[in-house]
Amino acid sequence: MILAIDVGNTHTIFGLFDKKKLLGSWRVTSFVSRTEDEFGSLVKNFCHDTGVSIKKINSIGISSVVPNLTTTMVSMSKKIFNIEPLIISSSLSLGITILYDDPTAVGADRICNAVAAFTKYNEAVVIVDFGTATTFDVVNRKGEYIGGVISPGVETAAVELHRRASLLPRVDLKFPETVIGTNTVHAMQSGILFSALDAMETMIRRISRELDDYPIVIATGGFSETMAKHSKVINKLEPNLVLDGIRIITERSLQRKKK
Repeated sequence: MILAIDVGNTHTIFGLFDKKKLLGSWRVTSFVSRTEDEFGSLVKNFCHDTGVSIKKINSIGISSVVPNLTTTMVSMSKKIFNIEPLIISSSLSLGITILYDDPTAVGADRICNAVAAFTKYNEAVVIVDFGTATTFDVVNRKGEYIGGVISPGVETAAVELHRRASLLPRVDLKFPETVIGTNTVHAMQSGILFSALDAMETMIRRISRELDDYPIVIATGGFSETMAKHSKVINKLEPNLVLDGIRIITERSLQRKKK
């Protein structure tokens, strides 16, 4: 079994795989103050809820964009599971070629998204990850990661709007029925979400023109389901794409070690 750990700026997601099957996933806040013992206790509870003994976990893969938590997760893996985890990076055997100017600058989560998407569909893909940032990752049909786009995430935009304008409240991020708002909350929801939706769809058209291809557009991340319901350009919804990428890369690493 593989324990996949996706450490993001806002949330950390744990996924437990039995071969290719995801048995369960759990999302917690990415508090850098948590110790390896605290994270270990959480994982034990998750495994217990799934009916899986932690002794059955024989591999751990970590995708992290928070260096302090990377160290904590490595310590947790060694202390609780007695396992040396695999840290996802561009230096591993990925099954795709990274053509970024500096491959080491590509975030581990973006690498996992790209690997999982191309492995599954084996065609040109654009992965839109709706997280703290909204990222677009582009893989051509030859399996080359050619780059992408990084923009503020939906929730990030909402928080900053509230923080910088004292009279604007925090709002629930759900699409209103009409674009024209009849009150402040309605107007903010419209502005934040419809603007993000239109920006995403315009960006996909721009990417497709540069790619000179019609890629499969895959949505993932915290707001992916919400955005996919309102988008005409999103073809696939893959909420667990990073976890799948961690699993695939970890499996490839294990196979290389056996050889």
